[in-house]
Amino acid sequence: MKEIIIINGTGGSGKDTFVEYVSKYAKVYNFSSVDKVKEVAKLIGWSGTKTDKDRKFLSDLKKLTTEYNDMSFNSIKNAVEKFEKSNDEIMFIHIREPEEISRAVNKFNAKTLLVKREGLDLITTNYSDASVENYNYDFVIKNTTLNELDNSAERLVDKLR
Repeated sequence: MKEIIIINGTGGSGKDTFVEYVSKYAKVYNFSSVDKVKEVAKLIGWSGTKTDKDRKFLSDLKKLTTEYNDMSFNSIKNAVEKFEKSNDEIMFIHIREPEEISRAVNKFNAKTLLVKREGLDLITTNYSDASVENYNYDFVIKNTTLNELDNSAERLVDKLR
């Protein structure tokens, strides 16, 4: 099994925890489309925090680097090449923007997954976070309890096999 899944969800929804649980049932490669953007942001003074101002800065910086040289998508392509040569079974790619999700789905034949957690407000202070639910996902995982999230992870791996 070699599957690529675009994962999304508002901040704090449990995306990383879900990926961690999936890794109990399959070999996982986890990658974020914003990793390179964060590297650049740190070079120019970003402290690593995630305030609304920070989130908007990262979203705007990703847009600029995408327009300039498609940095994030190129880093995704490189990561997919590594995944394809690895023993990993499932690659999770964290992408927020619907148009970037569509590009990745088309380029890599990826599936899409949204993690939702009741009681969390959608972050609307920047384009990337505000667009999280503007896509028709293949899978929607409801994060109600850690036990149920773990069960959802196991069921997903079973469906993919």
